[in-house]
Amino acid sequence: MLRMALKFIDIGANLTDPMFQGCYGGSQKHVADLDIVLKRAWQQGLQKIIITAGCLKDVDEALELTAKDERLYATVGTHPTRCDEFLPDPEGYYDQLRSKIESNPSKVLAIGECGLDYDRLKFCGQETQRLYFEKQLSLAAEFRLPLFLHMRNAHSDFMAILGRNRDKLKECGGGVVHSFTGTLEEAHSILAFGGLYIGVNGCSLKTEENAEVVRQLPNDRIMLETDCPWCGIRSSHVGHKHVSTKFPTVKKKEKWTAESLIDGRCEPCQISQVLEAIAGIKQEPKEKLAEIYYQNTLDVFFSRTGKTRTE
Repeated sequence: MLRMALKFIDIGANLTDPMFQGCYGGSQKHVADLDIVLKRAWQQGLQKIIITAGCLKDVDEALELTAKDERLYATVGTHPTRCDEFLPDPEGYYDQLRSKIESNPSKVLAIGECGLDYDRLKFCGQETQRLYFEKQLSLAAEFRLPLFLHMRNAHSDFMAILGRNRDKLKECGGGVVHSFTGTLEEAHSILAFGGLYIGVNGCSLKTEENAEVVRQLPNDRIMLETDCPWCGIRSSHVGHKHVSTKFPTVKKKEKWTAESLIDGRCEPCQISQVLEAIAGIKQEPKEKLAEIYYQNTLDVFFSRTGKTRTE
């Protein structure tokens, strides 16, 4: 009997990052290779990719990419570490985000990346983060779009903001707390809110504690992501021992070839490794999990297109 190829949706790919243009730390190391990266992704079973936007500039670049391929979509929002961008003209900045959503209804699938990040307060203070996280929830309510959420070391404030906006968010279709690395108690709190999912990538699979959280997450509340070009599964990660899919890799960026991945730069094709790690940790068939996680993603982000059960 032939085994059906696995299907994936990467809910979080930072395809506007300069690394995919061959630029690292402001220095050009190799030719732009995003087209090659995407070709590798489609060959690995990716059906759709949602490009993460973290500021207005990202939104413009992401939407430009989505126009080139029907399988590419985008979020619209401002990352907590970028919320200082609101400050010179809060209403003007908000209106620009709003305009991007309004002008691209078939390509914008979620509001985000938004939330709180208290691990990187050097980029933006807590008060500003809280203010403009809450402000962006109004976009979700107005356009009835799900949320692509970020939470780092800020669980109490994060849940408090969601809680006091619960009525506003009833029609937004839920969302996902992506790149989750929190505790099991925090995961339970997120899932108890209703309509929220947990996004798992390589950073979610680093430690024994991470693995135990993932093991206990309900499958009907998990989505897969790479958060590329970051969050690949490293050999030091607990999840690595379960990875069976290998890719040719070069150690130095300057040694780039079209056939090889670059060590340290994650790509969407590596979503298969995330699935394998979860399957190993949960001791469940990857085929079964792939189908569940794929459907979870369709239900939240693609239900408005009528493509939830027919693909």
